[in-house]
Amino acid sequence: MTLFKALVVEEKSEGQFSRSVKNWPIDKLPDYNTLIKVSYSSLNYKDALSATGNKGVTKNYPHIPGIDAAGTIVESDNPSLNTGDKVIVTSYDLGQNTFGGFGQYIRVPSQWVVPLPAGLSLKESMMIGTAGFTAAIGVHHLQHNEIAPDSGEILVTGATGGVGIMAISILSKLGYFVTAATGKVDQTDFLQQAGASTVIHRDEVQDESSRPLLSSKWIGAIDTVGGIMLDTTLRQTKQGGTVACCGNVLGHELHTNVYPFILRGVHLAGMDSGYCEMSLRKKLWEKLASDWKPELLDLLTKTCSLQKLNQEIDHILEGQQVGRVLVELGD
Repeated sequence: MTLFKALVVEEKSEGQFSRSVKNWPIDKLPDYNTLIKVSYSSLNYKDALSATGNKGVTKNYPHIPGIDAAGTIVESDNPSLNTGDKVIVTSYDLGQNTFGGFGQYIRVPSQWVVPLPAGLSLKESMMIGTAGFTAAIGVHHLQHNEIAPDSGEILVTGATGGVGIMAISILSKLGYFVTAATGKVDQTDFLQQAGASTVIHRDEVQDESSRPLLSSKWIGAIDTVGGIMLDTTLRQTKQGGTVACCGNVLGHELHTNVYPFILRGVHLAGMDSGYCEMSLRKKLWEKLASDWKPELLDLLTKTCSLQKLNQEIDHILEGQQVGRVLVELGD
């Protein structure tokens, strides 16, 4: 029986979960048509939820989290995938109810697999990961609505998180003036190194008044937190601006009004990285490997082994994580 190392989350009793690195049988992977040897993964907030037994993310345990994986094809019945091909798998059901990238092997449907674009290494692809791909969707929405670098300021909320820091890096590389909103103002130097033109405290984007519109500040925004911050951002967005959103840290409900939309023509665009169409998915990964490739990836990312992943999961749940966490799976 072939075994591989994985971070396994187990339910010891109702509501009590443990996680540890174990040897896991390869024949316990799901019966899909593509087997991949994983070289790298990355840590996302959804992974941390799965790792602590959140049944809204993962229904059944034991489970191997990890919504990101990059590695090489071992076998597939899809003729477009050959043994040894380097590939990326992110999103869909990986790491949620399908054993994920915190194990040295995954077995997935071939329809989830993206060939690694030229210009990216497997390691770099997971430094970017779902966070960078989600940020790329936001940039895509801005450009689709003709928000150009000379159009005005772009706000990025939740700036020190994975999506936020990737959005800052991509936008600044493309020549945008980026304002980063964060509660971690002690990370100002880090955010400016990542590409932020200016850094503000998140309180400046949390207006709890009943005013239907606020002074115009941004021509566009990538919001990663939701709630009152998304409402405030919409009310602060300039005529014809676009706000792309993906997060719900501040709540899943949006209490706002129609005036930003009917008086300023503001666009609100969702960033669905989970089930993004494959044609757009491949196009965005190609951009992330070339013109949109974030600079200073080593600065934006810390690396940990599977054995050290537990403490990084604790950090992200405590709101202590800054930037990205790359997971090396090893041999």
